[in-house]
Amino acid sequence: MPGRHINDHQMRLYMKSRLTEKKPAAAAQASMSLKSAYRIENDPRLPSQKAAPGLRPIAIFEEMRRRHPELPECVRRTMERRVRQWRALKGEDRDVIFRQVQEPGRMGLSDFTEMGDLAVRIAGVELDHRLYHFRLACSGFEHAHVILGGESYVALAEGLQNALWALGGVPREHRSDSLSAAFRNLDHDAREDLTRRYDALCAHYCMEPTRNNRGVAHENGGIESPHGHLKLSIRDALLMRGTMDFEELTDYRSFIDELVGRKNARNRIRIDAERAVLQPLPDTRTADYEQALVFVTNSGGFVLRKVFYTVPSRLIRHRLRAHLFDDRVELFLGGTRVLGLVRGRPGGNGKRGHVVDYRHVIHALRRKPMALLNLVYRDQLWPRQAYRDMFDHLCEKISERGACKLMVEMLSIAHERACESQLATLLTEDLAADRLPDLKELRTRFAPDLASLPEVTVHLTPLSLYEALNDAHIGEAA
Repeated sequence: MPGRHINDHQMRLYMKSRLTEKKPAAAAQASMSLKSAYRIENDPRLPSQKAAPGLRPIAIFEEMRRRHPELPECVRRTMERRVRQWRALKGEDRDVIFRQVQEPGRMGLSDFTEMGDLAVRIAGVELDHRLYHFRLACSGFEHAHVILGGESYVALAEGLQNALWALGGVPREHRSDSLSAAFRNLDHDAREDLTRRYDALCAHYCMEPTRNNRGVAHENGGIESPHGHLKLSIRDALLMRGTMDFEELTDYRSFIDELVGRKNARNRIRIDAERAVLQPLPDTRTADYEQALVFVTNSGGFVLRKVFYTVPSRLIRHRLRAHLFDDRVELFLGGTRVLGLVRGRPGGNGKRGHVVDYRHVIHALRRKPMALLNLVYRDQLWPRQAYRDMFDHLCEKISERGACKLMVEMLSIAHERACESQLATLLTEDLAADRLPDLKELRTRFAPDLASLPEVTVHLTPLSLYEALNDAHIGEAA
């Protein structure tokens, strides 16, 4: 019957009927659906043999109450106690964790942990981040590094090397969690390349790379449990601080470094004892970034990993070498570093991300201010929220052409007069008073102070001195 589970008696009756009848007739005789009959054909085990050993007692009790509504609630604890006793006597064998004696200088462990539940904000925007966490299994030395992207080789390489150089030595073995998240959505060749790079990283530091089995967290227990303790310490410190807000990402990173430093200081004696038996560091670090070649188009930027980055227009039509770190992109023209950019991330649903600096394009926008109206990356162009709000305000109060021209001129003032923050404050005041900004007044307000400009006197050298010097040189040669 619909809504009721198949029992052993029904299944035996069905199997007996199947000796002489077809599936529909046999199912009808056993009072089951044809769908259940097909399921039985694929799995001939009795229902009692399919009982899930991991089924929770509360689920069993709720099913019993559904079948027998007269069953009182007060028997739940009795049933849970009997299920627990039955599992102790008749249940399956359970996994056993074998505690290990940790040898000094032998093992360091790495893993990542989510930090989104702390609701840390940078300049008012909630920070989506993780922590890379390194720990020595014996002495408990810890190092944490804020990661802005997902788990990746770049994040691991940067965090691990920072930890080793802060420690001042290298353990003989490094254990990770198989980089399972970093492997996700990669093809076979990409996975092999990632494995080779990780092995090369460990070889550079003379560490033996080891990995725990996927999905078996306790094999990395030397760091899984400290994850929780570290997160609780960070949460407590944030609550003691009184706010989750930081002005800059560097401030938050300094906050984490100070907290981990205090934890290490309390364990200084054991850490110093283990540091004495660590392997020495190599002469230099190895690469903790990915390389890519990018071409700067006429759009004033390039696309890398589904993110469009703007660059100074003088680099248009040049091919640059990009070093891709977890939190930044460094650009090189030949062997010369030309620019550093904040690393962007693609948007949701595969949409392209944008990292835009209005200073890179403002000179061109002044010639074509109407390009601002339907600009693909217009929302990312604004340096501060006040500029975005003022543009929306202008579009409501004046024509689109006037709004675009006025905003482009104000962005130009912010760039040329280095007054981005002060101008944003004035725009906020104008918005609060529901008035339009006065461009002439802004130019006057942020004009250079002539009294503060230095007087530079250039003394030109007479050309006759160069002629005399040249004549003297010719005389010596003769």
